[in-house]
Amino acid sequence: MADMRAFRDAVTSWAAGSSGEPATELAVRLRVRTAVLLEGPSDLAAVETLAARHGRDLPAEGVCAMPMGGAMSVGRYAGLLGPPGLGLRLAGLCDEGEQRFYDRGLERARVPRHGFFVCVTDLEDELIRALGVPRVERIVETEGDLQAWQTFVRQPAQQGRPPEQQMRRFLGTKRGRKIRYGRLLVEALTPERVPAPLDNLLASL
Repeated sequence: MADMRAFRDAVTSWAAGSSGEPATELAVRLRVRTAVLLEGPSDLAAVETLAARHGRDLPAEGVCAMPMGGAMSVGRYAGLLGPPGLGLRLAGLCDEGEQRFYDRGLERARVPRHGFFVCVTDLEDELIRALGVPRVERIVETEGDLQAWQTFVRQPAQQGRPPEQQMRRFLGTKRGRKIRYGRLLVEALTPERVPAPLDNLLASL
């Protein structure tokens, strides 16, 4: 795992303008075969948690889950990791509203779209709908965030919003909360309730 983190860091530095030599050397040494392009760290937490629940060790399989820091970076990462660069197989998740960035970036890098799966709104929304707000509220209570949640939903800006939208917004109001709940919500899913984009992504790897 530590070595795959080093590869991830090397790719991030490469995407920011540094030399690609460290990433290239690590890709060969670690026998990386697939890069999973994800918009951010909360998606990474969800993917890694679901893989662990299935007894899979993605780094040992040569799979690197790669948070890109936003959908607009997909063209850059696809170019570095896909056919124009390291020649890895690419897969990933994207939000419905960001699909156009993926379509353009993948086309430029000559990457097939069939390994990429689209979340309605985003992955947090998929997880909240899969579990239902009452179940997510119980998780929030267990984590000691119930008072913060109750205060949040009383805010004027939240009045009239569907509970699913309120919960999704709440998870993004504090630094690190989306990442923590990305893990917790996946851990709470029964196998038949795993959102299709996440389930299909893992099955494709």
